[in-house]
Amino acid sequence: MSKVHDFIAIGLGPFNLSLAALTQPIDNLDGLFLERKTEFDWHPGLMLESVHLQTPFMADLVTLADPTSPFSFLNYCKQKGRLYQFYIREDFFLMRKEYNHYCQWVVNQLSSVQFNTEVIDIVFHDNRQQYEVITEEGGQPRRYLCKKLILGTGPMPYLPNNIEANTEGDIIHALDYLTHKKHLQNKQSITLIGSGQSAAEIYYDLLQDLDQYQLNWVTRSPRFFPLEYSKLTLEMTSPDYIDYFHALPAEKKDQLNKAQKGLYKGINSDLINAIYDDLYVKSLDKKLSTDLITNAVFEKLYAHSDRYTLHFHQVEQDIAFHLNTEAVIFATGFKYQLPGFLKNISHLIQLDEKERLVVSRYYSIDANQSIFVQNAELHTHGFTAPDLGMACYRNSSIIKQLTGIEHYPIEQRIAFQTFDARTVPA
Repeated sequence: MSKVHDFIAIGLGPFNLSLAALTQPIDNLDGLFLERKTEFDWHPGLMLESVHLQTPFMADLVTLADPTSPFSFLNYCKQKGRLYQFYIREDFFLMRKEYNHYCQWVVNQLSSVQFNTEVIDIVFHDNRQQYEVITEEGGQPRRYLCKKLILGTGPMPYLPNNIEANTEGDIIHALDYLTHKKHLQNKQSITLIGSGQSAAEIYYDLLQDLDQYQLNWVTRSPRFFPLEYSKLTLEMTSPDYIDYFHALPAEKKDQLNKAQKGLYKGINSDLINAIYDDLYVKSLDKKLSTDLITNAVFEKLYAHSDRYTLHFHQVEQDIAFHLNTEAVIFATGFKYQLPGFLKNISHLIQLDEKERLVVSRYYSIDANQSIFVQNAELHTHGFTAPDLGMACYRNSSIIKQLTGIEHYPIEQRIAFQTFDARTVPA
């Protein structure tokens, strides 16, 4: 345990994997990436055959920081003999399965990644200014030392009103959809709750076998709204807008995050159109056994011997109604929770009055700028937090904080727009 790493990163989703790829070629920077799973496999329960990312291929793990990196998606295509096929396809948006394969290809080339390693505790030694990371590997404890931490455990699947997924697969989170798909399709009725991209992908998938069951799709939103994807709107995924948003009062940030859901939680317009077209074609022969219901807030669930009763509140009409169903899929997103292994260093972590992380402009959460987070800063940095396209920017910033050197050029201003009125010339 005598070796002291410059940093240890915990969790290996796309954001920390991007950091691993970007730090690999940096001399004199010793990082270790710990992941409890046995391999990298990005949301396998949502790996539907035809779905794709909502960000272009340049938002890979490295390109927006270093276009010459050997870990780029284009180099992956070249090494796999698929570059001309990708070129001929003329589609900037990667298939989700393709992105997963690319990430696995990168993982296999990195020396700093360690799987089958679950972090169970962290202790800070004030006299040495070092973190001791305690893990369990194959049932055996092991300890590592480091100077700084990067938390990449990510948000957890969220189910409303203290509901828990059941082992039978009748009540699940969307993240586990493919695992339970066959079981769900043996039911007489399925209700899907939620209105983002994942919900739309699941609805479209289940729609193909609509003769087998009643299919309900319920959302609290006033409509099944599309992801806003105009170019001036895309300028909001920029350092310029992060600077502006981060400086706003917390109350104003919360208001904006509620108002801006269409910027990161909407549905791809092509998918909305495909759903409508499919409904139209199927309706030519008979009445469809599906209902799409908006403005409906889920309130509670009652379990019976062979079904569930779901209670909703229609917010515009201010009335209650219920649905009976044999299976429920909650496409209700994710919510960040502080990992339990932080309990012994919780005194170092800064929280606001709502018990949320106080994330500095450059992603640290402690006074000494030695603990950093990935995708835990929606409330402080805005809707760019979960955006794959901002991973390289965030990681370039974190690397600068780790080393004091700007190893990758960090853009300060890229937008034609001016967000901050204080910077408008008089």
